[in-house]
Amino acid sequence: MAAKKTAVLLANLGSPAATTTSAVRRFLKEFLWDPRVVNLPRPIWWLILHFFVLPFRPRKSANAYRKIWDAKGSPLIFLTRQLTEGVSEKLNEKGVITDYAMRYGEPSIAQRLRAFKEQGVDQVIVLPLYPQYSSTTTASIYDAVIQEFNQWRHLPSFQFISDYYQDEHYIAALADTIEKAWHEYGRNELLIMSFHGLPEVLTKWGDPYFYHCQKTAALVADKLGLNEKQWLLVFQSRFGKAEWLKPYCVDTLQRLPGQGIKKVDLVCPGFAVDCLETLEEIAMENKALFFAAGGEDYRYIPALNDSKFHVDAIVNLVDQHL
Repeated sequence: MAAKKTAVLLANLGSPAATTTSAVRRFLKEFLWDPRVVNLPRPIWWLILHFFVLPFRPRKSANAYRKIWDAKGSPLIFLTRQLTEGVSEKLNEKGVITDYAMRYGEPSIAQRLRAFKEQGVDQVIVLPLYPQYSSTTTASIYDAVIQEFNQWRHLPSFQFISDYYQDEHYIAALADTIEKAWHEYGRNELLIMSFHGLPEVLTKWGDPYFYHCQKTAALVADKLGLNEKQWLLVFQSRFGKAEWLKPYCVDTLQRLPGQGIKKVDLVCPGFAVDCLETLEEIAMENKALFFAAGGEDYRYIPALNDSKFHVDAIVNLVDQHL
């Protein structure tokens, strides 16, 4: 029997195509209308989205995107592409095709899967670039994959990697990245690990994200040999008035200088590549808040991005499913 032709799809969240208000509005409309992202009843949320969110938020978000936009375009897009190129170079040696897609915006998951079909692929491995599983992110990518497959008569063999929050290669990549930064720039008093927040109610409904974040942070701290006073777990990017996962990143940063901790390093283990939430919110906005509260030194340690550490971790992870 001939070996199956295998393809790996690395899937990320997505980004506006440009920094214009109209481009950001199109992106936010697609993103925020996903029922996995916002769990409110559709009629109620439609009114809120179209009358209270989309008329105002796109302009503010567009200004934020302009601060981080690169000559190559959106950091999330080009860094995901560069990571994919590094992974592809290694998996090509095994005869595996590798590509990337975005849940919202371009290139879409449907486009990439159809391209695999045209190439005669009969086995697909989908890896969402979300180490910690959440129904708001990972499950949404699964929905998009299945929505496309539901239109096919001849389905490929299919594997979906739902998380890798405690994968040893991923943990090692994070620890190596942090240690490299410390070697180059020195080490501050406290390492803060910030993960994207979620509404607290999702944990009560069975979403394991909160516990995945706790496990990742504990494993990284253990790998670095840190005691409980040398690191801290926080959650960022709160939106709306509902209770979100705590402790909040902003509140923590504003409180620490008053407790005598004025020099911090901050890393975001839940983000595979840098994006708006790391480059603008964490590295710029939250840094300013920390200094305004009396902080003296604040260093953001970049995401794994397309580093050798990250490429090797992804290749090792995929190898387990080949």
